[in-house]
Amino acid sequence: MIRNLLVVSCIFLLTSCNQNNEVKNSQLALIKTTNPGPVITDNQERSLGENIKDDVSSLPELYDVAVVKGKKNILVVYKVKHLQRFRMKQIEKNVTEMLKRKYPNETFTVSSDYKIFLEAVRLEEKIKAKKFSEKRAEKRLQDIVDMTDNTK
Repeated sequence: MIRNLLVVSCIFLLTSCNQNNEVKNSQLALIKTTNPGPVITDNQERSLGENIKDDVSSLPELYDVAVVKGKKNILVVYKVKHLQRFRMKQIEKNVTEMLKRKYPNETFTVSSDYKIFLEAVRLEEKIKAKKFSEKRAEKRLQDIVDMTDNTK
């Protein structure tokens, strides 16, 4: 009798804790491919961010790319396929050169750091949820760019 009551209460607790089925991308960003769209911190057209994302995503060594375009610079963060991780410095160099060649008038910050990727996805979620103003989103982007300088 007590055993049955214990089993029923455990099942009840487990099902009640699982009511929120909508999981944010940032919670799963390190586990699976989230494929976030390009984020624009100010009211500019999205085509430049989409073109950059398409160009970087076309590289076979990468499997997930996030692009955040600000007023001053563009943050490009990506995940490298597991077997390509030994070549990360070379991949970062190739991505940076490709972007500078295709978009000579833009300033890029390129990173393959998971923490930076996670922060970019979180910034995207907050911008889409209208939790950040344009000014606050730009400041957060600059904080993330500063983090990339500290990780190298």
